[in-house]
Amino acid sequence: MPTPDDLTRAKRRLHAFEAAFEGVRPGDLKTVLAEHVTPDYRWYGPHPFRETLDLDGVVEAFWTPFLHAFRFAQRRPAIVFSSVASETPNETWVSSTGQILGMFEAPWLDIPDTGKLTFVSSCEFHRLEGDRIAETYHLLDVIAVMQQAGVDGLPPQTGSPIAFLPPRTQDGLAYGPPADPDASASMLALMTKLGDDLGAHPEVDMDPDVLREVWHEDMLWWGPAGIGSTLSLQGFKDQHQKPYRHSLYEERTFTGHRASFAEGDYGGWVGWPSLEERVTRGGFLGMPATHTLATQRVVDIYRRERGKMAENWVFIDLLDYLRQLDVDPLARMREMQRRRR
Repeated sequence: MPTPDDLTRAKRRLHAFEAAFEGVRPGDLKTVLAEHVTPDYRWYGPHPFRETLDLDGVVEAFWTPFLHAFRFAQRRPAIVFSSVASETPNETWVSSTGQILGMFEAPWLDIPDTGKLTFVSSCEFHRLEGDRIAETYHLLDVIAVMQQAGVDGLPPQTGSPIAFLPPRTQDGLAYGPPADPDASASMLALMTKLGDDLGAHPEVDMDPDVLREVWHEDMLWWGPAGIGSTLSLQGFKDQHQKPYRHSLYEERTFTGHRASFAEGDYGGWVGWPSLEERVTRGGFLGMPATHTLATQRVVDIYRRERGKMAENWVFIDLLDYLRQLDVDPLARMREMQRRRR
């Protein structure tokens, strides 16, 4: 099992890895990143990128076009924590959540550039071997970029279209030694209860008393573009939970997390995928009932305060999910752009 020193080294490696992007020229990126990853490094990214890429592949297919499109790109991590994953107690993991921002000055994925500052919500889970990164699961909000460019092509979302903010307490960057193990264990237990509660009540409107056992009344739910963010238990119920449960809970299977872990008052999990669901009724994302089974890649990041969850940052690979339902917002956007020319 990884030691506290292993976890501290993992955070230092993460910090150096993220700093390596600052001011780097795209042509130098592979050489710079190679100092931080293993020779057989693998990267798992959102649609439309391939399921798995090695270092050459991720530099060529993802990072080089991204850095070309978003000039002066800055990584702005807001939440960093490291621990042992409950699924794989012999593995060392570290997670980083925040924003990547830059001046959007060239098209990206055919999304038209705006020439304006653009925010890309981003979350990475890294597995380390020794003191190098061996595996990365990276979700970032492509639909949010489309929204900022005015070309998302989706129905109006139920929540607010705002960029994720850092934790209210501004204490999310835990680059130092690991937190108290008992505090981390209790946070993981609270996360487990939360997940069990959400999965055990298939009715459309979950009992608010059950929610209050885990969540503060004024909880913040930071949702992905297409769903949006909301404040308070009632906002969460009305603007996410009800449409989600109405459409997807009649046939729903939890397929497991790749890693779930916590440190102090922060924790999270990543699934690739986490869920398989059949769209039995219409409503979620404005979709009709299709009776199609589709999977969801999901990341949840949590912050605890005074024993209950106060904030939840949520990433869902909605482009991959919609693709399985034969809906392709990127293709629709490209067709609309073609017709304008």
